[in-house]
Amino acid sequence: MPSPPRVVLGPSSPDFAVEAVRQGGGELVGDDGPADALVWVSFQFDGLLDTLSAHQGIRWAQLPMAGVERFFEAGVFSRPQANGVTWTCAKGSYARPVAEHALALALAGLRRLAERARAQSWGKPAGISLFGQHVTILGGGGITAELLSLLAPFGVHATVLRKGPDAVKGAERTVPSDALHAVLPDALVVFVALALTPETEHIISAPELALMGREAWLVNVARGRHVDTDALVTVLQQGAIGGAALDVTDPEPLPDGHPLWSLPNCLVTPHTADTHEMIQPLYAERIKDNVERFAAGRPLAGLIDTAAGY
Repeated sequence: MPSPPRVVLGPSSPDFAVEAVRQGGGELVGDDGPADALVWVSFQFDGLLDTLSAHQGIRWAQLPMAGVERFFEAGVFSRPQANGVTWTCAKGSYARPVAEHALALALAGLRRLAERARAQSWGKPAGISLFGQHVTILGGGGITAELLSLLAPFGVHATVLRKGPDAVKGAERTVPSDALHAVLPDALVVFVALALTPETEHIISAPELALMGREAWLVNVARGRHVDTDALVTVLQQGAIGGAALDVTDPEPLPDGHPLWSLPNCLVTPHTADTHEMIQPLYAERIKDNVERFAAGRPLAGLIDTAAGY
């Protein structure tokens, strides 16, 4: 019978991670000595490379976030300490709460809830129903899969724009990335739910916003840098689109006094689509699952393409 994989936790050893490693059949090791795997529990990379150096033999490293662009941009995956290491992240693990938040933002925007929350008088009745409408989702990953499931009862006509060629289950159409401009004009809601890479930074900028309909809403639950903030402020001030509902911003945190805070057609939540309380049990499940897979020699979940950065 093979020995259980030796797993080091870093930079700390919270109880949920300790229990997840043990439930997965792993054996926890101390601060130094040989190890087979590293489970990282911080969203910062300080100390990560030192931990890899301190433990000879690490072949797999698990990261807690779904998007790893900061690690990629800092060159973590290309450092000598990372040679020979298979990297995984939590992509897909947090999809359900993020998709739930995306739908909530869309409904709040279409139903003018941001405006009504600030109102101090009865005002003019207004709002748009989501039922039967056209929506466009940028990204073909776990968030999109969960969002399509949530949108199904609304009978929407969903178009998914993704890099890969495979059709996305639940979407009426799946189109390649270069079809972005063609799928914006008809969408009542444009959801941004894709990985941040150099190619997707400012994927929504002035030309794309100009193609959106006058009643259309932009919902971003991915990364703030997907959207050109200055261009978005301009079209919102002009009333050129229905509005924007943002869980992520650029810059982030959004500074006090920024124009987005005061615009009646903008709703901002402080990156709370997946709070710490929501993701801890989900990350624990990913740790347990991947320790089991690693021990059995099966493919790991959430593999990172270290060359592409996601």
